[in-house]
Amino acid sequence: MSAATGDLAGGVGSAPRRGPGRARRAAGDIIAPVVVFVVVVAAWEIAVGTLGVQAFILPRPSAILSALQANWNQGFGIWPSAQATLFEAVGGFIIGTVAGVLVAFASARWLSARDALLPLAIAAGAIPIIAFAPLMNNWFGVLSPLSKMMMAAVLVFFPVMANVTRGLTQVEPSALELMRSYAASDNAILRKVRIPNALPYFFTALKLATTLALIGAIVGEYFGGASLVLGRIIVQSASSLKFDVTWGAILVAAIAGIVFYLIVAAVERVVIPWHASVRGETS
Repeated sequence: MSAATGDLAGGVGSAPRRGPGRARRAAGDIIAPVVVFVVVVAAWEIAVGTLGVQAFILPRPSAILSALQANWNQGFGIWPSAQATLFEAVGGFIIGTVAGVLVAFASARWLSARDALLPLAIAAGAIPIIAFAPLMNNWFGVLSPLSKMMMAAVLVFFPVMANVTRGLTQVEPSALELMRSYAASDNAILRKVRIPNALPYFFTALKLATTLALIGAIVGEYFGGASLVLGRIIVQSASSLKFDVTWGAILVAAIAGIVFYLIVAAVERVVIPWHASVRGETS
């Protein structure tokens, strides 16, 4: 039985109680990646020193941290650059999400709209993102954050549109039959069945879109723009052979992506606590 059908029957709606086994699993989910991260960083530090790897190939983690500290607010200004890049990524994330949801609802509602819009959406998702960068800079201005937001939005749009469309259309026939037996209108079916069914698909797309938005913003910055953004810092520091700064900027971008992902995952737990993906169940 789907979550929407169970909600109509009065059987679904409250999250299950958390037992000690669930708490231990949650602690294990946190501890395991932390341990792996510490081991990898330690092995990296030791291997670079032991093998005598040149810094331009792979700097030590300690050198990267020192470069971060030295350039956090001075020099390249990694912290203000990260704020500017994150602003662009979040803006593109919002634009791409809104556009993807609107197109998904139109595609799910009207077959003619689906036939017209789906090929265009697939084509936009198939074009290499770097091909859009000169166009976006020309349309919205090289120095405008909007050009980078639109780069991010292009990457975000397709997974959101495809997943939401699937969630709205691939509904269990038994749920639709139950609603029709109550003489429910199309709007009631949309609110009670289709949208709840689409929410897990929607959040799956959002979690994927968090990383895509940052990729789009940073790639867009490679082709020009303000100096204090992560993309320009990566290009400028690499060209001047300051690879510890380059890796520091990459590390900050990775951390921002992880935090962005965790925020979406936390919202998912609040919005759809009844779904198996949130409860950690397989059925």
